[in-house]
Amino acid sequence: MRSFSVGDRIQFTAPANNLRVANRELGTIESIHGDGRLRLKIDGGRMVELDPHQHPHLDHGYAMTSHSSQGQTADRVLIHVDTELGAKDLLNSRMAYVAVSRGRYDAQIYTNNAGTLGQELSRDVSHSPAIQQEPGAIKIEPQTTHTNQISQGFGLGL
Repeated sequence: MRSFSVGDRIQFTAPANNLRVANRELGTIESIHGDGRLRLKIDGGRMVELDPHQHPHLDHGYAMTSHSSQGQTADRVLIHVDTELGAKDLLNSRMAYVAVSRGRYDAQIYTNNAGTLGQELSRDVSHSPAIQQEPGAIKIEPQTTHTNQISQGFGLGL
């Protein structure tokens, strides 16, 4: 059960194909009709009206996980990184890249341990190739190489 008010930021937690709204798309509640229908301004500028009983997959859109923010951009992002988190597998270079790259102008990281943050977020989670090269086989070198490295640093914001 969620309570919404005019002006609230919302996100869709499932696609609404008949409204042409994607999963995790964000918007703002413009008005709430007497029958409970919501009029939303989707972040792309489009207006959508819906009955929350027919489209119950709504949640507050003020904060979201790094995973659900993929493909979205915000002017500024705040990133919480708990280095003592039990699921250490989630703290890695890919998570850091996805979280930081969501911010158009500013990304700020908040952590409980600045001393180990760089080490925690530099963990590489790249997969090895499915086909291993046989010894003595012809080796093809790529023309360019790319690295996913995160160095320890902190932005002050603007």
